[in-house]
Amino acid sequence: MSKTILALAAAGTLLASPALAGDRNRAPVYSDANPHYLDYKTDLSEAQRELRKDLARANDPADREDAWAEYRREVADAKHDFRKEMAEEGRPIRRIPRVTVE
Repeated sequence: MSKTILALAAAGTLLASPALAGDRNRAPVYSDANPHYLDYKTDLSEAQRELRKDLARANDPADREDAWAEYRREVADAKHDFRKEMAEEGRPIRRIPRVTVE
């Protein structure tokens, strides 16, 4: 009887393992439980710090525009990396449509 119980327990463990692996990816995308989201937030924070420093050192409008252009590039890169990581895990992030009123 104990062999039967051990066999059932082993089978249950094998069957439960894939489910547990899938549950790991079911954590909310925009939570600190997602390491890719933490990386994204860190990249945004770093870009903001750099922007503040660059704007403080800016001597003319061209320097300020360069600082803002660099900030926009870094934010776009962080968003791209985050979307790519989520897509690789099978959880693509849809882009929010942008509406422009002229």
